Amino acid sequence: MPEFSWRAAQADGQLVEGRLEAAAADAVLRHLRERGLTPIKVEDALAQAAGPAGGLRGTRGNRALRGPVNRADVLAFTSELSIMLRAGLALDNALRVLIEMSAKPSVKTLLEGVLEDVKGGAPFSRALTARRELFGDFYINMVRSGEASGQMSQVLERLVEHMNRLRALRESVISATLYPAILLGVAVLSLVGMLGFVVPQFEKLFKDMGDALPLPTRIVMSLGHGFKAHGLMLAIAALLIGWVGWRWLRSPAGRGWWQNRALRLPVVGALLYKYELTLFTRSLGTLLGNGVPLLTALHIATETVGNANLRGPLATMGPQVKEGTRMVRAMENTRVFEPLAVNLVRVGEETGRIGPMMLELSSVLDREVETGIKRALTLLEPVLILLLGVLIAAIIVSILLGILSINDLAG
Repeated sequence: MPEFSWRAAQADGQLVEGRLEAAAADAVLRHLRERGLTPIKVEDALAQAAGPAGGLRGTRGNRALRGPVNRADVLAFTSELSIMLRAGLALDNALRVLIEMSAKPSVKTLLEGVLEDVKGGAPFSRALTARRELFGDFYINMVRSGEASGQMSQVLERLVEHMNRLRALRESVISATLYPAILLGVAVLSLVGMLGFVVPQFEKLFKDMGDALPLPTRIVMSLGHGFKAHGLMLAIAALLIGWVGWRWLRSPAGRGWWQNRALRLPVVGALLYKYELTLFTRSLGTLLGNGVPLLTALHIATETVGNANLRGPLATMGPQVKEGTRMVRAMENTRVFEPLAVNLVRVGEETGRIGPMMLELSSVLDREVETGIKRALTLLEPVLILLLGVLIAAIIVSILLGILSINDLAG
């Protein structure tokens, strides 16, 4: 029977460790819970020497142990806190356990500050409010609703689910753009290699031809000569222009310029549009499902939208609802939502289930974004490959025309 090493927390927050022979890890977990302990980590004792292989914290050891607290740290902290609260640990004891388990100094400092505020009598939500730039209004209001309803562990579970879905959506978008970016980079490098190293090899051959060379050959040779003579300067200039452009796009003026045009781009604009609406509807549905008032939820969900051209119309919904306008009418007035979205919210308003309808709408939009990305990639990949092939073929044909012109003159 295999032996497992385990680590668990007592009701007072103290950590205990040990070893136990059992048929499987599930049996160890069941045994620890019967003893009133909260399992933190369970792994095969033989595999322990090779490094952590599983347990409740299997993904934590892979994160960088330096740098500031990031989204992955907040997600891990929320998930672990939810597990401990669900197992019956008091909030302060759960925070002590997390502090002791934290391997990242910045996370440990964060948790120590939160624990200090909680021990001083502040509610958990107020302790997080002092660190609003990290957690955000959405997170804080969800925690506040958990405090009001006495269902903190369930609220944290929903928070983890919400954060995981948004992370999956972001990662799907990033992954979808990765291959075209690599393909575009290969295309640029191929052209630079052809013009900077291959074409100059024919310069001596065509040196005495002058204007007798065909125009395409002269153009390609000029480009090749320019790359050979000024390639380093061109590369530095391109990097400098890219860096300045990137900095400008991060500025308010550049961000506004890009946001104003991004939604108008063919194919990509529609995907960005639906992606932003997915963030809004999922945030609004999650907040309403946890008892956050409608006006507060509308304000917070609107702030999750990154594009100012969409955030402006969405921001008008709150004042309209406050003045007595129905939710569905306020949505129609924005002219942002499609008829399907309006009808779903109309049903939710009539049945008193606006939150679930918003989550359903977010799932629909999420699927449309994923489908749109796949279709766009199906179109973009062959276009990039074809474009690269045409450009390289044009260079080769230009060189062949020059060689043929030499043969004609010799004849």
